[in-house]
Amino acid sequence: MAATATKPPTVALSFFSSSLFASSSRHEIPKLISVSNRNSNSTASKSAAKPLSISCQVATIPILSFTGEKIGETFLDLKSAPPETARAVVHRGIITDLRNKRRGTASTLTRAEVRGGGRKPYPQKKTGGARRGSQRTPLRPGGGVVFGPKPKDWSIKINKKEKKLAMSTALSSATESMICVEEFGEKFEKPRTKDFIEAMARWGLDPKEKVMFLMMDVSDTVGLSSRNIGTLRMLTPRTLNLFDILNSDKLVLTPDTVDFLNGRYGAEYSEEGDDEDEEGGEVEEQEEGIEGVEVVAAEGNADATS
Repeated sequence: MAATATKPPTVALSFFSSSLFASSSRHEIPKLISVSNRNSNSTASKSAAKPLSISCQVATIPILSFTGEKIGETFLDLKSAPPETARAVVHRGIITDLRNKRRGTASTLTRAEVRGGGRKPYPQKKTGGARRGSQRTPLRPGGGVVFGPKPKDWSIKINKKEKKLAMSTALSSATESMICVEEFGEKFEKPRTKDFIEAMARWGLDPKEKVMFLMMDVSDTVGLSSRNIGTLRMLTPRTLNLFDILNSDKLVLTPDTVDFLNGRYGAEYSEEGDDEDEEGGEVEEQEEGIEGVEVVAAEGNADATS
């Protein structure tokens, strides 16, 4: 009896190439996953779904000294999107960043824009060849391009709160790959890549893996010591972006950076004050403009009466 071949189970591919959103068990983040029993016949499962809300997850990150010893723990409390929409929010954020980076300056010439081609190459008849009215036809080398690229604006808009939620969700999903290292900017007396690689080894980091350092301020010695490591990214809160977060295997923070992230993307941060200030500034500008119009009108009336 012939043996029947069994089909191997299909492996679910990750949407991102990053290991942070991979389907392997090593990088799965249980905090962003909610398990529900779909086969349940209870009335609760048939009821209307609850409205989605932003949740906050507290993660514990170990603090390492410059020598690699654990000296304490810190907490990262960031907002994160619901499990049903987390991947969609992060996807929209990364697509927006990548599209807005495109310059859109690619351009080709059509047959109307190519120089030359004003004279008919050869007579219409008695040549045995196809009719041709110009040497700049797209069918000839050096001619115009059909449906070629033209300058285009690829940028798309994303709401400020949605972009911030995508950033905080990506950071929350990477908490298992994070470590916190004490301030080491003054530990390097002179720039030397070998010393920085030895420090990474003490922190349990492999130079062959993609590592992202997020620091409030990068000193000159640290920047010069780490710039020759091709798999390493040294960022500040101003240059923090979604692509580097998702494209990293390990994330290294400092205590000041943890405080900044909790204040910027935490549960207690609100933008109401910023919005009120902006609206107040617009009102003041409008009032100043109205007063200026009244003054000009008064001067004009005075000149007319005189």
